[in-house]
Amino acid sequence: MPVPDPRGDTGRWANASARLRTASQPEQPPRRRRRNWFYRCCRCCSGQADDADWGPAPGEVPGGRRTAPAIREGMLVVSGIDMLGGRSSTNRYAHHTDEYEYDNLIVRRGQPFDVRLQFQQDYDPEEHRVCLEFLIGPSPQTSKGTHILIPVGTRLSDRSWGAELVDWEKNTMLLRVTSSPTAIIGKYQFSVKTRSKAGEYPAPFDPRYETYVLFNPWCPEDPVYMPQTGTLGEYVLTETGRIYYGTESQIGERTWNYGQFDQGVLDACLYMLDRRGMPHASRGDPIMVSRVVSAMVNSLDDNGVLVGNWTGDYSRGTNPSAWVGSRDILLKYHQTGYPVMYGQCWVFAGVVTTVLRCLGIATRTVTNYNSAHDTDVSLTMDIYFDENMKPLEHLNADSVWNFHVWNDCWMTRPDLPSGFDGWQVVDATPQESSSGIFCCGPCSVEAIKNGLVYMKYDASFCFAEVNSDKVYWQRQADGSFKIVYVEEKAIGHLISTKAVGSHKRDDITSLYKHPEGSEEERKAVETAAKHGTKAHIYKNKEWREDISMSVDAQDAYTGQDITLRVHLKNKSGMPRDVSLNLFVAVMYYTGVTSSAFKKEQRQVQIPANGTQTVPMLITYAEYKPHLVDQGAMKLSISGKVTETGQVLAKEHTFRLRTPDLTLTLMGPAIVGQETQVQIVFKNPLPVTLTGAVFHMEGSGLSTPNTMTVGDIGPHQTVKMRQNFTPLRPGRRQLVASMDSPQLSQVHGVLTMDVAPAPARAPENSPGPARASPVLSRDSPGRQPTNRGSPANSRASPARGSPARQPDPRGSPNARGSPNARGSPVVVRRDRTGRPV
Repeated sequence: MPVPDPRGDTGRWANASARLRTASQPEQPPRRRRRNWFYRCCRCCSGQADDADWGPAPGEVPGGRRTAPAIREGMLVVSGIDMLGGRSSTNRYAHHTDEYEYDNLIVRRGQPFDVRLQFQQDYDPEEHRVCLEFLIGPSPQTSKGTHILIPVGTRLSDRSWGAELVDWEKNTMLLRVTSSPTAIIGKYQFSVKTRSKAGEYPAPFDPRYETYVLFNPWCPEDPVYMPQTGTLGEYVLTETGRIYYGTESQIGERTWNYGQFDQGVLDACLYMLDRRGMPHASRGDPIMVSRVVSAMVNSLDDNGVLVGNWTGDYSRGTNPSAWVGSRDILLKYHQTGYPVMYGQCWVFAGVVTTVLRCLGIATRTVTNYNSAHDTDVSLTMDIYFDENMKPLEHLNADSVWNFHVWNDCWMTRPDLPSGFDGWQVVDATPQESSSGIFCCGPCSVEAIKNGLVYMKYDASFCFAEVNSDKVYWQRQADGSFKIVYVEEKAIGHLISTKAVGSHKRDDITSLYKHPEGSEEERKAVETAAKHGTKAHIYKNKEWREDISMSVDAQDAYTGQDITLRVHLKNKSGMPRDVSLNLFVAVMYYTGVTSSAFKKEQRQVQIPANGTQTVPMLITYAEYKPHLVDQGAMKLSISGKVTETGQVLAKEHTFRLRTPDLTLTLMGPAIVGQETQVQIVFKNPLPVTLTGAVFHMEGSGLSTPNTMTVGDIGPHQTVKMRQNFTPLRPGRRQLVASMDSPQLSQVHGVLTMDVAPAPARAPENSPGPARASPVLSRDSPGRQPTNRGSPANSRASPARGSPARQPDPRGSPNARGSPNARGSPVVVRRDRTGRPV
């Protein structure tokens, strides 16, 4: 008994009666319908309803067609598909995706692109119908937006997919396709179906036609749209950036290679979403995508990209300070499926910037100095002392990081009340869990600024990082604790990111908090504290201040002595006697300290309305045995004023600087031609650096991942030459680092302009360089691209292929083209950036 055709169910298929045929009935050729005069104006009005259903045939698995179907005479057979997706195509350039090192079509949603079809017979618009088919995910369904059917000439609304016929000539058709501005992002399969009198021809799915669809910050209907489109060259298209570290008074900066356009990175980003098991139907929502990314970049809960390690022992992996970019991390994770060892906050943040920029969300890397880690949801940083004002480290669970790095990403927040669109905090460093998962954000920066800690996601934790107060508690004789001092301006200073279009530091503190001490800032703090576990602390303020205290530290490189100065100021008209306790301990940048290695007690007399300075010297011999990553230390000061009983308390962090690597280009940089870079490093320490390893990475450059040098003697200078091959023209940066157990956080960067390959490149052009470095030892002794906004990112281009957008970047040399004489653009040979 034959199986009934489910398409005969008139309750499911509107035009089932026109197609239903029993097995005993012979197949009849379709009867040509008379065309009324409405037809050429509107197919809907003329009653042409044959585009109503293009769904899969009975028993067909969407995406399962891998071979050509049986062909009957008269069918409109697809003989060729051109996605017009080459890296130099107008599609790719108009969509700002021409830098991706992929040959597939890569487009941004909500913006038109062109596709060319070829048939085995001439196309007749009155007799033939064409439908485009896009699939994504393991089980595509039209109801979930993972199976897209687009009859040519139809579009239901501005927020749906559509395709229109631009031109045809005999058997060739040029189509303009527009995706929905809320389409699912990811890699789609693509195919074509046709209909004619002879029946339906479904072309097979071919991996060559796979198409990537990304978020579109240039499209006003996309939730990630950024009105300040002039900044998208920085926040989406720039492949290198600056990450700031160190301390508030000693800011360091390093170049990071984001490499979001490098071969394999886009697939690695999509693999992260697959690995998390994120439903494809949710992948059009930037809120959910950014939240999943913040969870997947760390390895806790879900075997994500990076294993966090703050122990100082990196023998099983790579020292976090040695990474110079995200590319190698993401590619290694994608290739092995195992978390990469190791990362710390700036590495997590650098990878998040790469992933979100790669997917099309405007993102920047942000550093917060004196960043609080609130462990008890009190929204304060609580520091406990005994009766003699000595720190009780076992009670001090809250910590203040010298610096902490997270990300801002731009999107609308329809899940929040109005006014909270724009920059959102996303933090992938695993500190505290959110809804049982180690992730953080997205959290509106505007909500943080105003202390609205009940806004999702994780606003209370983010607020505490930038604007909580330091509360000092002293143990009393009965064992209870009393507040002796509240330091109101200690948390969240110099919140920094790379400036748009330059390597300068941009202070964005005003976006996160009102001016320190202002009425608005105090209101935000007290509003937030009402939702914390210690809201009562602001009710009774019993402390008074006659004596103020500040600290400064002399800049010193690793291996040198350090001089600290404590400045005391007497605001009263009477002299004051102060007893001080000074403790110095090495610390990780996360605020975790070891036991104090230097302690001093001082008795100081301060004249009326006068000042007094207390110096303190720390020698290299004293701190050398205790030094840890980042070369950071903390001076803890506590004391008491004899006459008034005022309690003094302050913590000051400082760090040792490290030398730079000097990188010099030894020849012209031309696409496809091998060249050399020279790296020079001098050991600043009077001890041997053992097992020294150099790391190199650069977007659009083929470089070796690591180079092992071995031991470097005391005060010895090492010169090393390494081959590399440019892969893409334009402004490029080569980033390098040196790491050894005795010294880390050593970096250097070389900026170069890469010229395009000559018109007639040799047939056997050199491949990526993997030669061994040439080492000598001496005795001791893309500018950020600003494409602007297309005139109308959703308007259909003129007839024919979409016009290449005008390039406001200026002359051809802006993309690394040869100059007027045909020689490569001049190469910058010096190091960029100040010593850190």
